[in-house]
Formats: sequence, structure tokens, C-alpha cells
Amino acid sequence: MGKIGEFITREREKQDISIRGLSKITGISHSEINKIESGERATPSPHHLKTIADALGINQIECFKIAGYIDESQHEGSSSRTLILSDFTNDEFNQIQQYASFIRAQRVSNQGEEPTVKKNNLKVASLFAGIGGICYGFKQAGAEIVWANEIDKDACKTYRHNFGDEYLVEGDIKLVDPSDIPDIDILNGGFPCQAFSVAGYRKGFEDERGNLFFEIERLLRVKRPRAILLENVKNLEGHDHGNTFKVIKSRLEDLGYHVHHKVLNTMEYGDVPQHRERIYIVGFLSEEAYNKFRYPDPIPLTKTIHSIIDVTEKKPLGMYYNNSKYYPELEKAMVNPNTVYQWRRVYCRENKSNVCPTLTANMGTGGHNVPLIIDNYGFRKLTPEECVGFQGFPEEFEFPADICNASKYKQAGNSVSVPVIKRIAEEMVKVLVD
Repeated sequence: MGKIGEFITREREKQDISIRGLSKITGISHSEINKIESGERATPSPHHLKTIADALGINQIECFKIAGYIDESQHEGSSSRTLILSDFTNDEFNQIQQYASFIRAQRVSNQGEEPTVKKNNLKVASLFAGIGGICYGFKQAGAEIVWANEIDKDACKTYRHNFGDEYLVEGDIKLVDPSDIPDIDILNGGFPCQAFSVAGYRKGFEDERGNLFFEIERLLRVKRPRAILLENVKNLEGHDHGNTFKVIKSRLEDLGYHVHHKVLNTMEYGDVPQHRERIYIVGFLSEEAYNKFRYPDPIPLTKTIHSIIDVTEKKPLGMYYNNSKYYPELEKAMVNPNTVYQWRRVYCRENKSNVCPTLTANMGTGGHNVPLIIDNYGFRKLTPEECVGFQGFPEEFEFPADICNASKYKQAGNSVSVPVIKRIAEEMVKVLVD
């Protein structure tokens, strides 16, 4: 397999697209794509490379470089480059240049100055850290993350890619020795919610994932942090007629914590256009801190879905439903370009609030679980990067190159809304540092 074949194979597999699927998208024969990827076609047609790059949403110029059609040692205006790429029209060259300019502008934009964060001396540990949503919130509130734990291997890859590998412990929380956790002021955890959610059939403590709360209790009993923040689905409060939540609250109180709880919606408390209701449990050992603490007030939603998505940017063709058997139904239902849709088995549902519906881990299972939008090129699903945008992740966040889309979607759906966490964390910091 040649370099260009390896590159295309890697990019295609990252997006969970088969060779046959890529053939259908591009119109290039299955056998020809197979030859390119295997290396049998040592010098693939530049036109085929351009078409494949467009379908996979990868940098076309990078494809040409890897294939050896562009010699970086040559000056940009050299005749050798013009001769090698003579298959392309002026319009095609202009499109390539515009795409490259957009990428450069995006990089410059993302390298803007970060807002100054007022540091405090509070040290935080994060359980069920995922890809770092809660950690980002506390970090933005000025606290220091000193320890984190996560069991999912791909989530750990993403966490390390963005936070480094200094303190993340990969593995089962049941194997964590409390003595290995440094002294901390705050312990947080978005413990697995599937056991309490509608999507998880609400099995609660009967589900092994629901029992993981007792691992939090085990660690709290030894570490005794000054404060805790736990996040879960809205249904936790009413699960089993309220008995599940009563057990959680009483266990925390038995450990000496004074406990608040409140359901907050991301679109109302985070200025992020996603309908996402979650319960946030905040506890303090100090009764004085408990009495002083207040949840943040609601704030106006100033952002729209267009603050997250760019309808003028064409995505990989595999994201689009233009050639799908569902297209006729989508064409009838999807008429508003200013909102987000969901395919619900036999019909397409519009979000009447013009926001993104609740993102879930089920997006990683494929099918039609990923919300849909209209852009300038047709009907398509949200990209994983747009999904973390709807969770309010900072612009510098990125997924590692070797994570497949299914895993990215799962990670985004499992995460939290960073701005909501930040606002709660800021209120916790106020009462702890006073």
C-alpha cells in the first residue's frame, strides 16, 4: 500500500465509510478505489483524488502532496506544478484555493487570545471525566484539575489530547484506591446516566451503571473534599417515584454534606442553543458555604444554531442524505433552515424552539440518532465537531485524528454543557474562597 492509499484508507475508516459506500458517493468504481487504497494504482488520477478528497472532507492539496503531485520544494508558481495538475480547470483551482484559504482563516481565528481567568487555589478531582467537559468548566472558573478518572479508552485518548497525560487515570473506578487521589477541595462526577434515563429504560440501581454512585460514596468517605458537584439526567429526581434520589441525597448527608439540587436547561443557563435538562447536585461540608451558595440565574439565549454551524461550508458527502431513500420524507419535513431536526423512526420532527435537541450517546450507535440540519448543499447530520459546539466546548478543543466518528458522537452525547458547569463552578468558588 502506497502513502496516498494509506492516507485515504485511514480517512475513510475514521468516518465509518466502506469502499462500496465511498464508490456510491463519488461515482468512482469500487475496483478503482480498491486499487488506489491497495497501492496497485500507484499514480491515481488527480481528478479521482480531488473527488475523493471532496467526499471525505479532507484537504485536497494535502492529497496531492502525499501522492507526489505537488513538490513542496518547488516554488508555488513553478511550471512543473502546472503541468502535473493540468487535468484541473481554473474554476477547480479556485475552489481548492478558497478551501485552503478558509482553513488558514479558521486557524488564525482559533488562535485568538484567551480571556484572562482569575486563578484560585482550589484543587479539583473529576470522576467519569469523559472528554473533559466538567474539567473545562472548573478550569474556566479558575480551579486546578489535579486528578481525573475515565474508563472508556477512546474518551481517554480525547481527554489526553486536550489536557495532557499528567494526571488522568485510565481504568475502572472500582479499582481506584482513594489514597492514590491527591488532597482536593472539590470532587465532581457526571456519573453514568443511562440507568436513570428514558433511553436507558430507567433501571436505576438495578443497572450496574446506576450502582456506580456508591463508588463516589466510597471515595468521598475517605477523601472528604470540601464540596461536590454531581451531574445526571433530569429523570434521576423522579426515578422510582423519587426513591432513587432520596437514597443518593441521604447517603451524601450521612457523609456530612449539605445538599442542593436543581434542574437546569443548557439553553436557559448556558447561552448555548441546545435543549438539555440536567440535574446538578451541589454539596458542601460547611453549612455556612451551603447557605451562601446560589445556583446561577437564567440568562438570555443570544446564540442561534448558526453560531455553531456554517451552512456555507460543504461537509463530507457521507454526512448528507441527498441520495438516501429517506430523502423524499426529509424534503417534505425539513423546510426551516434555522432549526434542527430529528428522524423518529417513520417521521422527521422539527425542533420548534429553533435549538438543537438533547444530544445523546446513542448518536454513536449509527442510524438516525444524529440531529439533522439544512445547509447550502442539502440535508445532512451534524458533524461530531458541531455536536461538541452545541455542548459549548471551547474552540481549541479537538478530537484526536485516530478516533472514528461513531466514538466522537458517543463522546459528545455523553458529555456536559461546559458553560453551565462553568457558571455553577463560579458560584461554588465564591463561597469556598470567601
